Amino acid sequence: MAQVLEFKLPDLGEGLTEAEIVRWLVEVGDVVAIDQPVVEVETAKAMVEVPCPYGGVVTARFGEEGTELPVGAPLITVAVGERPASGAADTASEGSGNVLVGYGTSEAPARRRRVRQERPVSGASATAVTTREGEPPASVNGRAGGSGTDDGPVPVISPLVRRLARQNGLDLRELTGSGPDGLILRADVEYALRAAGQSATASPAAEPQPRAPQAPSPALASRSSAPAAPGEIRTPLKGIRGAVADKLARSRREIPDATCWVDADATELMRARAAMNAAGGPKISLLALLARICTAALARFPELNSTVDAEAREVVRFDHVHLGFAAQTDRGLVVPVVRDAHARDAESLTAEFARLTEAGRTGTLTPGELTGGTFTLNNYGVFGVDGSTPIINHPEAAMLGVGRIVPKPWVHEGELAVRQVVQLSLTFDHRVCDGGVAGGFLRYVADCVEQPAVLLRTL
Repeated sequence: MAQVLEFKLPDLGEGLTEAEIVRWLVEVGDVVAIDQPVVEVETAKAMVEVPCPYGGVVTARFGEEGTELPVGAPLITVAVGERPASGAADTASEGSGNVLVGYGTSEAPARRRRVRQERPVSGASATAVTTREGEPPASVNGRAGGSGTDDGPVPVISPLVRRLARQNGLDLRELTGSGPDGLILRADVEYALRAAGQSATASPAAEPQPRAPQAPSPALASRSSAPAAPGEIRTPLKGIRGAVADKLARSRREIPDATCWVDADATELMRARAAMNAAGGPKISLLALLARICTAALARFPELNSTVDAEAREVVRFDHVHLGFAAQTDRGLVVPVVRDAHARDAESLTAEFARLTEAGRTGTLTPGELTGGTFTLNNYGVFGVDGSTPIINHPEAAMLGVGRIVPKPWVHEGELAVRQVVQLSLTFDHRVCDGGVAGGFLRYVADCVEQPAVLLRTL
């Protein structure tokens, strides 16, 4: 007799609490395999295909396309062990064994206790063992002191983590989860891949950054049901728009920011780019050159490549630059992150900017590609404006803004001339440094824009 199991919207990680159904990938009556994607959802971070941990026949779907569901809401029900009317073979009655943040697969979750093991320095990772009370802990292979397969659940935080492990042939049962109650996080998978000498398909994990506890999203805390008054149009702050609103409000609330700016003659920088692109080979973008200048400036003024741990009252400085850049898309403003930008040349930066920008336009950026930045570059000049006072991308400590580059009268070598002029602005967290450091950083950036040879001398 078939057993009907309910699959709920899992916690997709990165603090997300809701998702909107974009497209159903299965119909009622379809046969699904274990870990087969059943629905595509849009979160405040990215578009995600959600796999179902059960194999069987879909008996019900919950929510139409365009419906927003909170984490933990039912998605589908699956009859496992039932033979479909088409005569297809019985599907497996077991689940995948992967727990999606507290949701069991083949039975209701029982209370568990965790046997902690230290992460090994080298070699494959050991397993974080979870057992039901009264049972002996299992070994890495699932049997106490023996061999065989592990029939117990594997604590996994999201489908994204399971997909990353599956794409790299990694057995999740061999990992120690570093999250709450032994949950396996994205960083655990990437750690294991690096330790095994494999090449992960996703970007390297960012160094953990201290973050203050987040308050519940205002969009979830209080949803207005008031009808629109005459002349009003009400638009819910949800999805990516809601996430942006929450983050900007938090930045303004928590960070005592200040802004300084300077005009710079970008004529020589534009000539240098034209000469580089005339030499053949891949074209170099202006954003890539500005990114190279930023990383060089951060090497000289590392105070701005940091974050503030408010609880510990400490400034945390990073030895790597994960460079975020603001990109406007049809879904709204997103800030993809170029990992290890300080170690990339202009050609590599150009290619990565192009890849992430296209992913942003198509809505395929992953949460890992939208988080972990240590400094942000905002080229608002593409909107045809000269200047701005950017809001810092919390929890970072600074953002460089770049206005449009336009011909303007400029005193050059003692004479009035028409030059390509740009306004540069730096918004910084006044807790991490004073005006001298911020001014020194901005002046160095301006000097590199005016005389690109300055950058060559300091590399």
